Amino acid sequence: MKYIMFEDFSGADVPIIFPNRINFGEMREQMPYTKAVSAGYISYGPDGFRCHGQSKGLALAARKEDAAIIRDKFEDVES
Repeated sequence: MKYIMFEDFSGADVPIIFPNRINFGEMREQMPYTKAVSAGYISYGPDGFRCHGQSKGLALAARKEDAAIIRDKFEDVES
């Protein structure tokens, strides 16, 4: 899966996760948020979420903190 991390209107990071067959640029065009802060690939395994890689077209890469942000979003849904 791919993801783009956006900054929402309040300044919070918001991840958008989407299938590999959709281009980063195509997904970026669909989002109303003005600032994209990172992008890359996400996987889930025994150690939890892992973010890696980059979007050359968006000139953005995965950040160390992205996996924790995404994990926290899923934990918010569970509670």
